[in-house]
Amino acid sequence: MKFGIAFANAMSFTSGEGAALLGRSAEAAGFESVWTVEHIVYPEGYESTYPYSRHGKMPGTSENPIPDPLVWLAHISAVTDTLKLATGISLLPEHNPLKFAKEVATLDSMSGGRVELGIGIGWLKEEFAALGVPWERRGPRTEEYMEVIRTLWSGDDVSFHGEFVDFDHISCNPKPANGRVPIHIGGHSEAAAKRAGRVGDGFWPARGDLPVLAELARQTAEDAGRDASSIEITGQHKGIFGDDPAAAVEELESWGVHRAIVPAFMFLGDTAEMMAEFGEKVIAPYG
Repeated sequence: MKFGIAFANAMSFTSGEGAALLGRSAEAAGFESVWTVEHIVYPEGYESTYPYSRHGKMPGTSENPIPDPLVWLAHISAVTDTLKLATGISLLPEHNPLKFAKEVATLDSMSGGRVELGIGIGWLKEEFAALGVPWERRGPRTEEYMEVIRTLWSGDDVSFHGEFVDFDHISCNPKPANGRVPIHIGGHSEAAAKRAGRVGDGFWPARGDLPVLAELARQTAEDAGRDASSIEITGQHKGIFGDDPAAAVEELESWGVHRAIVPAFMFLGDTAEMMAEFGEKVIAPYG
């Protein structure tokens, strides 16, 4: 089982010093990856429902910084050697896919192939409006943007003609270190699970019925003629921090989960010591 840290670019880890502490401590403790959240802007008084809390609002306030994921990860890459640099998640339909492909490939190239690209369609309608991005058809837009990005990474002098993007004979360099970056689909809906099965390299349902959604992703992959076992599943289990982490890991593995995610806020305080303790208690025996 691999272990990753979610919500990494938040709270006390938003500063350069805090980010470096988290990155170094995570790598030393045996964590495989750190996963960032993204919001380009924070619309005051938003009415959209945040799906990951009981009251439907994001934690914190508009004054709490959310550093740009790729810039934050670039800082982490400079102070670590093996830690995977993951977006969890980036809101792909809010980005220009050509520019985003360039940025992700640059980070991956310069970090030696350490990027994992987690993407989602977004939930905050007011943010889309502020950015001038249509809210409607963001699902199809996301899938087309994925195809655009992969096309740009596939070679030089490439062309693309789609509903949202159209270009002829262009090149975008550098390419990712290994020619590609794995793309993980984030989301807890059936549509997200099916999207992961059709076109994703991985799937991270941040809430919902994890074993059911994971199986739906794998079944969709199989129906599409893909190797279902190639879909890397990332998930959470509250028992990881309980008295019997072995049972939690065993259950995750029974669901076909490859990576267990733990939230960064569990390590607020003496971060290095708390991560080292988690590494000894959980990662070393069960990783």
